Amino acid sequence: MRSVLASLAMTLAAPLAAQAPEVRYGPVFEEFGPHYAVEGIDRVPEDAEFAVAFDVARAAEDGTRNRGFESAARFINMHAAAGVDPENIRIAVVVHGGAVKDLLASEDNASRDMVERLLEEGVRFIVCGQSAAGSEIAQGDLIPGVEMALSAMTAHALLQQRGYTVNPF
Repeated sequence: MRSVLASLAMTLAAPLAAQAPEVRYGPVFEEFGPHYAVEGIDRVPEDAEFAVAFDVARAAEDGTRNRGFESAARFINMHAAAGVDPENIRIAVVVHGGAVKDLLASEDNASRDMVERLLEEGVRFIVCGQSAAGSEIAQGDLIPGVEMALSAMTAHALLQQRGYTVNPF
């Protein structure tokens, strides 16, 4: 009886294993920003335009990339893969709290290469000046291209005035 049940379980599990979703990278960032294809949703309207602000306060764990920053890359990759022109995707990452340290220009910053690549693609990183001042971080300590605002609240208010929505993730 056990062998029959084991055989039945393996027979039923094999198709499920074969259908496991494949993690994809790209088409914009091949080394980060993983995403999945969603069955039944092949495309987003090609004329879709996005202006999205990500709010990131949580610092990366030691030796890892900041997950909030990677979410911005994921957003770009999955929408570009679904047919949206990357030129129609405007992303701003508002960074405050402990996550400000993930924008330091130091060589041991595991997020640095990803941030530089995101900046090259036009993603804006805006640091909360209050968090930076409280952590004794100056503009010159940050990765070149990272902006500083009076506060994260100020940055979000200004982005919303310019049509950005806040991503709740």
